[in-house]
Amino acid sequence: MSLSLPLPLYKKLTVTFRVEPGCLGPDGIEHIEGFCKFAKQAVAKLDSDFVRWVIIPRFDKSLAETEYKTNNKILDHHKAEKYLRVFGKELDDFEEHLQDKLSILIDEYLGR
Repeated sequence: MSLSLPLPLYKKLTVTFRVEPGCLGPDGIEHIEGFCKFAKQAVAKLDSDFVRWVIIPRFDKSLAETEYKTNNKILDHHKAEKYLRVFGKELDDFEEHLQDKLSILIDEYLGR
């Protein structure tokens, strides 16, 4: 399969990551919106040829922390794995890298 990168937006994997306000400390609710904007800009270039990032607050704990979509269709874990493998990525490593990056960004945002 030959892929022409960058992919058009509708073919990209949309990764929605919901950040819990508590990650920003006891007054995280006051900072969560600003942090999400900051984080979105900071990760925008990561794998941007085939990924579109959405970083939003997680106010509703019934929603998954991480959600994958392409062409407006939600992908289960298995389908997200298959999608990423096309680009030489493993889902577990991909998620771990994002978590590590967000931890660093939280420290940066809070000036630690």
